[in-house]
Amino acid sequence: MAIEKKFVQEGLKKSRLQEYFAKRLNRVGYGGMKITRTPMGTQITIYAEKPGMVIGKGGRTINELTRELNTKFQIDNPQIDVQEVTKPELNAQVMATRLANALERGWYFRKAGHSTLHRIMDAGALGCEIIISGKLTGPRKRTEKLLAGYIKHAGEAVERIVDEGFATAIKKSGIIGVKVRIVPPDVELPDDFQIVAAPEEVEAEKAPEKVKKEPVKEKPEEEKAKEKVEVSKEEVVKAEKLPKETAEKVKPEAAPEDVKPKEEKVEAPKEEVAKVEKPKKKQKVKGATKKAKKVAKVEKKPEKTKKKSKTKTKSSDK
Repeated sequence: MAIEKKFVQEGLKKSRLQEYFAKRLNRVGYGGMKITRTPMGTQITIYAEKPGMVIGKGGRTINELTRELNTKFQIDNPQIDVQEVTKPELNAQVMATRLANALERGWYFRKAGHSTLHRIMDAGALGCEIIISGKLTGPRKRTEKLLAGYIKHAGEAVERIVDEGFATAIKKSGIIGVKVRIVPPDVELPDDFQIVAAPEEVEAEKAPEKVKKEPVKEKPEEEKAKEKVEVSKEEVVKAEKLPKETAEKVKPEAAPEDVKPKEEKVEAPKEEVAKVEKPKKKQKVKGATKKAKKVAKVEKKPEKTKKKSKTKTKSSDK
């Protein structure tokens, strides 16, 4: 058998299986299927809203399905696995069957289509497309498209990203076909990109931010004046302590009894101490002399008055 014919046969088998499950599991909320080939056999996973109804009491329905798959479709050793659909609003097949059921019940096609579209987008889908075709308003066939968000129509991304579902609604006027295509959330889009800044630019941007976060506060003039006064006081205290510290450093260390200290080493610090202490004595003397002169002037004044009084007495005696 040629490779082309083999692929065509596999595609036909898959579409027939899809139709069979959609008819048989219509009330269960059928949400699609997936076929995987293994060395033990072919594994078929069925997605449904109510997995308990697919399995049945004691696994009756699932056993019937495996037998029919073996006889009708000639699948060797089929193994069916059932999984629950957590979010039916993001499953294209479930939403297509719901829309078809609404049209059969007599809903207006535009109202039913917009309500399902809003429900899908509110669930968090990135994009959705609904196509309704058939005898919608008159005797002639027409198609109605409803679009929202981001959707892909061609390329490899369609098979990877887009989820498709198809269902039919049987009415008196004829059959109406419903096709739903959904782009689910948490999907890497092919044309999605992000601009990343260069490392140098990032560092340059971070530097001014640090400066802004920690602005330098200017101190008022009063605080600056207080600081200057405190600094001047500290300098004066240090200047007074310097001669004492130098004198303490210069003092000779206590020598042991056996070793006699040399005279030169002992005499040198005394002279230095004297030199250091001299300016203090001069300052005190200067201040004292000024005060003494003022006191002497004050004391001299009454003596003059006494002399004048004596002269007056002498003249009176004469």
